[in-house]
Amino acid sequence: MTLIEQIKELHAEGLYSNLKILASMLLTMSDHSTEMFPRMCKYQLQAYFADALFETLEFKRAEAMYRKALQQRKAASKNNRAKTASSTPPQQWQPSEVELKYKIYQCHMHLKETRDAMSILESVPAKQRTAKVNMALGKLYQKAGMERSAISCFKEVLRQCPLSLEAILCLLALGVKVAEVAGMTMAGVQGVQNSEWLSSWIKGHAYVATKDYSRAINAFNTLDKKTLLRDNLDVLGALGDSYYKANDYKNAMAKYERIHMLDPYLLKGMDLYASLLAKENKADELQQLGTALFQVSDRQPEPWITLGYHCACVKRHTRAIYFAAKAYQLNQESVQALLLKGSTLQQIEKTQEAILHYREVMRMVPDRLESYEGLVECYLSSGRNREAVSVALNACKTLGYTPCTLTLYASVLMEDPVSQDKAKSTLDRALSIKPDYLKAVTMKVKILQIKQKYEEAIELLRSQLVNQSLCVLHQLLGDCLSAVSDYQEALDQYSIALSIDPTDQKSLEGLQRIEKNGNNLEANQDEDVDTMEDEEEAELLGSDAEAQWSDQEQWYGVQ
Repeated sequence: MTLIEQIKELHAEGLYSNLKILASMLLTMSDHSTEMFPRMCKYQLQAYFADALFETLEFKRAEAMYRKALQQRKAASKNNRAKTASSTPPQQWQPSEVELKYKIYQCHMHLKETRDAMSILESVPAKQRTAKVNMALGKLYQKAGMERSAISCFKEVLRQCPLSLEAILCLLALGVKVAEVAGMTMAGVQGVQNSEWLSSWIKGHAYVATKDYSRAINAFNTLDKKTLLRDNLDVLGALGDSYYKANDYKNAMAKYERIHMLDPYLLKGMDLYASLLAKENKADELQQLGTALFQVSDRQPEPWITLGYHCACVKRHTRAIYFAAKAYQLNQESVQALLLKGSTLQQIEKTQEAILHYREVMRMVPDRLESYEGLVECYLSSGRNREAVSVALNACKTLGYTPCTLTLYASVLMEDPVSQDKAKSTLDRALSIKPDYLKAVTMKVKILQIKQKYEEAIELLRSQLVNQSLCVLHQLLGDCLSAVSDYQEALDQYSIALSIDPTDQKSLEGLQRIEKNGNNLEANQDEDVDTMEDEEEAELLGSDAEAQWSDQEQWYGVQ
């Protein structure tokens, strides 16, 4: 067995640390003795050495060695008279030139050198590009905003591999019509058994791309309940994401909880699950989830984000910011890390820094409502109402006129007394789309309270409580009833609110106000009773005296 064959054996067995030492020595020897290896053998030696460097995470050295191998190949190709020991032309040497360039691309990506990564892939002639080269190049084009080039690459991937599902998702996200995508895919899988789920899967993701989340939810629910894809993690993930984007946080949380139970080692989507737990202030569950995720990996952002949300819930803001920064350092495409850091900065009143993080989220993913909500809150707290109005209108245009975006716009309008009527009509529009949308209900009640239209507010709250008995609705109803002096029923509503959430501060304050008013009323009544008794006693004394004087006068007259 020759030295090159020994190198191949080490490569095949995955003994990269061993290969790295041996290959380094052989390359040094070949540099001192050019006749030691034929050109093809030296080329292979360089390529295998570069692979060993790559596998041991020495990406910069690996990239340099791959380029040396490419130069060796080009030099042999230019010298038409050069012959190798096996008489194999350079064009047939293994690994191929395309494979080497793809490896260089991978090195650049690990080194976060995106432009160089794109450049090396673009140097591969279009006809020689493999499916993985087109897929990688398409993603780089998509990230750079070069949509036409990205679409061409992803279509080429589908032409070569019709079941490239990620390429399908990318095409739908780039606005390619579902009929065209489905046509390209289904034509390539005609006659393939057990592929009847594919058209429903494509439609579901097409609805997500067009922000028609209700239909997307129906499509994914059908896949989960009526096909062999029940309990499939990818389908459940798409379903949870659709519920999340539709702002149905209760169902979204249920899906992510189910995913975690089915596969405790899956990290994808757990950052969203953590954010949902944080909305409910479930600090204990967040701590348990974070501990479980860290046992899976500490080199992915999801565990750090989960513990960050836990720290935010227990008011340990400095640690929450640190965990968010750590998560973003691990993956600079982590939207949830930016949202966590932005919201925590907002809580400690570092408004300008929070604004920068929310704007970065808007740039990366314009369809996340949280970034618009965070920006609006930051601008309002800074007195920059015009910017807040602009952001809210932008949310309506980007995400559509949904109950959430309309309510966000109304929250800005109600800050100005002049535009409160417009805010009320905007909320009426939101409630006409989703009559039980809690944020719109509570905001409309607050406007009615400001305008002292308590009877209208009471009617709205009673109609809402028919379908959803929530603490905040009972508390608001108690406030309105108290305002119209219906203290007994107000007391009942506060008691119901506290039975749902014993820690609700506003309901406790409402109860204390009523008790205080009741004590004052009793004191006033006691004072009134005492006054009346004094007056009656005085009257009786006065009448007795008069009677006595009249008797005396009569007696003296008789005398």
